[in-house]
Amino acid sequence: MITIQYFGSLKLLQPSGSEQLAWSGGTTDDLLAELRRRGPDWDEALRPGRVFKLALNQQLLHAAAPVQAGDEVAILPPVTGG
Repeated sequence: MITIQYFGSLKLLQPSGSEQLAWSGGTTDDLLAELRRRGPDWDEALRPGRVFKLALNQQLLHAAAPVQAGDEVAILPPVTGG
């Protein structure tokens, strides 16, 4: 299992703000692909080219990284406001 934390507009897709997901291993790219398969809203929000950041175990990522059981992945859309 991994924990996924959703922030900002992504909470519209997962109103609780987080979820536990059964995970057999792979990379953050694999995880995003799996989430996009959930449907058109997920696909649009997480499609390649969209602006968002990923953090793995509270460390901001700059490239794909391996995700293992017990890890926490946070998906952070751009911050807006004034």
